[in-house]
Amino acid sequence: MKTIKASEFKAKCLQIMNEVTESGTVIVITKNGRPVAQLAPVVSIAATLAGRHKGEISIAGDIVSSLAEPWDAECSSC
Repeated sequence: MKTIKASEFKAKCLQIMNEVTESGTVIVITKNGRPVAQLAPVVSIAATLAGRHKGEISIAGDIVSSLAEPWDAECSSC
C-alpha cells in the first residue's frame, strides 16, 4: 500500500483520485505519521445474481432433453 501525507493529499486530491481509479491501488493518508484514512477504488458488483457470470460460463451439450436415466428420487421397484 502506498502512503501519502495529508498535506500532499490536500494539494493533489483530484490527481490522486484519478490515479487510484486507473491503477486500482489503495492509498493510505497519514497525519503526523499515523494512518487516518484510506482511499480505495469503488468495486461495482451486480445487483442481482442474474447475469453475474455472463461470458464466464458456457453450456456444453443439450441441457433440456431427458437423460433417459432414472433419478435417485424415483422408485424403481414401485
